[in-house]
Amino acid sequence: MNEMLQKLIPVLIPLAVIAIGVAVAALLDLRKQTATRGPKWMWAVFICVTITSFIGPLFYFAIGRKEE
Repeated sequence: MNEMLQKLIPVLIPLAVIAIGVAVAALLDLRKQTATRGPKWMWAVFICVTITSFIGPLFYFAIGRKEE
């Protein structure tokens, strides 16, 4: 089991960094948006809760942003 974990760590670390980066980008974009589809607080919670799965930030970018 320890050997498998050692093999997975080089893959998991970059994925975690990317997930955090996408979540931070989504939160920064959410902060500067004047209007969203749904309350901003809901999107912020959704992004933070689903940070490790990419789902929250991707849903925000695909659905949550209102086009100006």
